[in-house]
Amino acid sequence: MNEKLTTHLNEVFAPYDGVKSVAELKSDLLSDLQERFRELKAEGKDDETALEITIDSIGDIDQTVQEVANLSRSLQRQVQINLSARNLKESDFAGVVLHKGKFKASALHGADFAGADLTGSSFASSSARGANFDGANLTDCSFSATDLSDASFRNSVLVRTNVNVSSLKGAKFSDVRLTDANLTRSDLREARFDNCIFEGVDFKSSDLRGICFDCQTFIGVRFDKSALNEVSFRGATLKNVSFTLPFAVTNKSYGDFKTVCFDGATMDKLTYAALKGLWVADLAKVTVI
Repeated sequence: MNEKLTTHLNEVFAPYDGVKSVAELKSDLLSDLQERFRELKAEGKDDETALEITIDSIGDIDQTVQEVANLSRSLQRQVQINLSARNLKESDFAGVVLHKGKFKASALHGADFAGADLTGSSFASSSARGANFDGANLTDCSFSATDLSDASFRNSVLVRTNVNVSSLKGAKFSDVRLTDANLTRSDLREARFDNCIFEGVDFKSSDLRGICFDCQTFIGVRFDKSALNEVSFRGATLKNVSFTLPFAVTNKSYGDFKTVCFDGATMDKLTYAALKGLWVADLAKVTVI
């Protein structure tokens, strides 16, 4: 029966032989169908009935396969334009698809990247002040030594995005889920966060002074050695979050951390214990789960 399933899929995918992404889709689908067939057999179905139900469960996937193939072929045909060291101020890149693009050392002030797919692109040493990244896919992008002050990241995809030794001063993040992103050794003062989820994010050694993280969600986040003076976590949810003082244990470092507000926050026992161990955090209005 596995041979019949394979034969059926070969017929469906025949027009797209050689397209890598389609081959991956085909492999995943075959695995799922084989599992479905085994489940039906375990329920007492005979081979023919189980095979018929399994094939019917695929539905009409021709359009999906065609869309995947067209996208893959489009990316393969795409010319790798080098946009490094260029004057691209206020340029319109809205909706473009550019994987592993090179914007190194370019002037990108006010550039519009809204809805663009920039997966794997590098913006190292560029100036992108006030740039619009709303809805952009910034998965695996690198922003090392980049000026992103006042940039907008509304509904952006920030997965494994690396921002290091950069300025995010005044940047706006709204309705964003940051996953395994690095925002390290960077200036985030005056940055604004609204309805964001931080999962696996590293803020190590960043300047977060005065930031309002009220009502945001933090899971597996590191604030090690970050400047957190006057930071507010009112009503926030913190799970497995790490805080380490930025300097040697001195009266100043303790005094700075004492200004952090956790009123109304909800946190797991480990995060609570770690904060309590610093002695200076006011946890009187925290809910422990």
